[in-house]
Amino acid sequence: MHVLAQCRLSPANSMNKNWDLTRESFEALLAWLDPNREVAGQKYEDIRTRLIKIFACRGCYEPEDLADETINRVTNKLEEIEATFIGERARYFYGVANKVHLEYLRKKPAPPLPAVTNTSEEAERRYRCLDLCASKLTPENRELVFQYYQEEKRAKIEHRKHLADRLGIAVNALRIRAHRIRKSLQDCVRECLEEATA
Repeated sequence: MHVLAQCRLSPANSMNKNWDLTRESFEALLAWLDPNREVAGQKYEDIRTRLIKIFACRGCYEPEDLADETINRVTNKLEEIEATFIGERARYFYGVANKVHLEYLRKKPAPPLPAVTNTSEEAERRYRCLDLCASKLTPENRELVFQYYQEEKRAKIEHRKHLADRLGIAVNALRIRAHRIRKSLQDCVRECLEEATA
């Protein structure tokens, strides 16, 4: 199963933990989810997808990163809970996700770009701001951030792995760099829109 070939790493904005999810810890997590490797892999994907939806529905800025943070924390607790935990494994993830969400709210991350109605004037203003802010990025950063957010689902994972390989960096380092560039771009666009409507 393809999912077993890639270990999720701590997100760029990891809240408390400074550890990476190693192959060994990932294998231990799968073994805890189910003795059958194929079933465990499917449960892992289902849980991660559900976590992303939970965080997205709560209006979180980076639901994928928060889902990965939740998985990392559960994995880090395995030695403490695997012998005593009884019940559906997914429920434990959702309990940890609630704690992650509370920490997220306390940190108050940058809000998404302000919503605009679909008038041609407002759309044109947004595109002008995006072009202006993108032009302020270095060519390397502009190419990286546009490449990073291409593709969907499984293709996106493969695309990012190839991009990291091409740049000679780890996938986690690529994620950190892309998110920093994206945040600076969003902040710039937000300021530009506020100035334009002031």
